[in-house]
Amino acid sequence: MIVLGVDPGSRRIGYGVIEQGARPRLLGAGLVPVTAGKDAPALVELRKNLLAIIEQHQPDLVAVEKLFFTKNRTTGIAVGQARGVIIECVEQRSIPIAELTPNEVKQGVTGSGNADKRAVAKMVQLIVDCGNLKLIDDATDAIAIALVAAQRARTGN
Repeated sequence: MIVLGVDPGSRRIGYGVIEQGARPRLLGAGLVPVTAGKDAPALVELRKNLLAIIEQHQPDLVAVEKLFFTKNRTTGIAVGQARGVIIECVEQRSIPIAELTPNEVKQGVTGSGNADKRAVAKMVQLIVDCGNLKLIDDATDAIAIALVAAQRARTGN
């Protein structure tokens, strides 16, 4: 099973693709390229580039982090818009989607819903055996999202 995890942001959208087997294998990770400066063109660019990633990896499942809470209303709206584009892309391709809260992801990867980003990154590196691969937080979080979704799909939870 190939799982695409997506960590939505206002301009930085992380993605991670894993193949779930006896041991998860990392197929790709990074940021969905979005260079446009204005909201509408950025959302169009996000859609185009995410669809290209979906086309390249042909995931069986896409997992997206839910917008949990934000102190900055403007950022929250922008992230919500990005999530809408992401969900539309997945639905357009008729791929099953899983939505996970940040605490569910942290709990699933580290065993603690209060884990910090370093703990999540460390566990992701151990689980997918990517050694000292340097990934930015958004990509590491996306891999964690994919890992937890794959585990839940496998166990039926």
